[in-house]
Amino acid sequence: MISDVRSGTSSPWGSPLLGPVEEKATIRRVRVQLLLTAPLLIANLIGIAMTVVLAGFVLPGPSVFSGRLLLVNAVFTPLCALMALAVGTVWGTVAGLRTMRWATDHDRVPTPHEQRVTASAPRWMVLQQAMLWTLALVVLTIVYGVIEPGLIPKLILAIGSAAIVVCANSYLIVEFALRPVTARVLQADPQRRRGIGVFGRTMLSWLVGVGVPVALTMVVAIWALADPQVSKARLAVCVLSLGGSALLFGMVLMAQVVAATVAPIRGVRQALRRVENGDLDAEIALYDGTELGELQSGFNHMVHGLRERAMIEDLFGKHVGHDVAMAAIASQPVLGGTETEAAALFIDIIGSTTMAATLPAPEIVGILNRFFDIVVDEVERHGGLLNKFEGDAALAIFGTPAPLKDAAGSALSCARAIQRRLRDSSDLDAGIGVAAGRVVAGNVGTHNRYEFTVIGDAVNEAARLCELSKQYEQRLLTSGTTLTKAAATESTHWTLGEEVTLRGRLKPTHLALPHP
Repeated sequence: MISDVRSGTSSPWGSPLLGPVEEKATIRRVRVQLLLTAPLLIANLIGIAMTVVLAGFVLPGPSVFSGRLLLVNAVFTPLCALMALAVGTVWGTVAGLRTMRWATDHDRVPTPHEQRVTASAPRWMVLQQAMLWTLALVVLTIVYGVIEPGLIPKLILAIGSAAIVVCANSYLIVEFALRPVTARVLQADPQRRRGIGVFGRTMLSWLVGVGVPVALTMVVAIWALADPQVSKARLAVCVLSLGGSALLFGMVLMAQVVAATVAPIRGVRQALRRVENGDLDAEIALYDGTELGELQSGFNHMVHGLRERAMIEDLFGKHVGHDVAMAAIASQPVLGGTETEAAALFIDIIGSTTMAATLPAPEIVGILNRFFDIVVDEVERHGGLLNKFEGDAALAIFGTPAPLKDAAGSALSCARAIQRRLRDSSDLDAGIGVAAGRVVAGNVGTHNRYEFTVIGDAVNEAARLCELSKQYEQRLLTSGTTLTKAAATESTHWTLGEEVTLRGRLKPTHLALPHP
């Protein structure tokens, strides 16, 4: 499962209370059950306490603690409350989670029906709470109203207000507890959205923290105007109590809404830090079905695109060379080339024809891979570009497209390093030629298929020197002209030899060989 563990946080679903991703399915089921049951029970107990306070001490009207209501208060009402709590627990949380057993299997992909059931779980559980509170409102209003009709408006206001507070809290509680399960649904179908959104959560907070207390205060004010028996003291108690509840419940609801809003943003922010540090494996859990979930999904899509880009750049660089790839990415490549000073290193395996005729293909491939591993390693270490693989030969360029302060010296030093490493290998032998001079470097081909290449006399001379070097014990040749272009620290490792006219050239070349 995709999780915030990869984005560097120990809270994969926005809170440590929801546990780690690697948690066993049975433990997670118990955890979710507890996170649903305990907070919902507490919310309903607070609602019951709120009803008692409003009906018994705050709202004007007849007292609910009269002697005629003793039996109802002592037996009937507590029994109804216990039954409602028990039914709500079994029906709402236990039975609700039973329909989401699929979530205990980490490899299970939920069906469309299971996705719909899970996505609608917060609404259904809150609807169940509302139904139980509505039933309590009807039953208690009838029972108390038969004995004391004056209590009917008081009970309607008290129970109705408590029901709104409980249902609003319950929705946020259920939405929070089911985040791990919702993440599974959104992982299977990222386009599926559920929930009331950030705007809806904010309006819930306003409804409980402002709407209900203010509405009750207005009702009490109208009541006081219509009923002269409502004293100033009672009115003051009502205003103070409802104002205090607005402060308390408003703060609790706002804290829940802010936490639900900040958690996805915090996860994205932490993941962005990892991306800024170069970690493209950062990915966050998609557990919010609101607009914030779209933010999470958008981040994951962005990182996926960055990973693909990095993979393409890496693959591109392996095919054409890192410097050529970066130059192509940095600017729009065009056909054509420019003249520049560079050095060319040509290397070719000796005896490749005999090797191809006597060895099986897998063994030949293994020898070539070991050979090119040495060549590529040394060329890159000396700042060059491995421009072409030509069967059992290779061409390396120094000084273009990335400029080098001493291109000729780097090419000569690289050739000597390759020579030493090949001699350490008992089954690898190759001729090497190095030459420096003016070359034309650029893109050659057509508009829809081209490659970076280097053309010039130095490249041709390096190829001829490589061919001739196979006749010398050192297996490495360069020209006197190339030595004059190299720094003194490198040219001291070479000795001038005879003059020869290379194949296809008109003027003789003064050969140079490395010291034994």
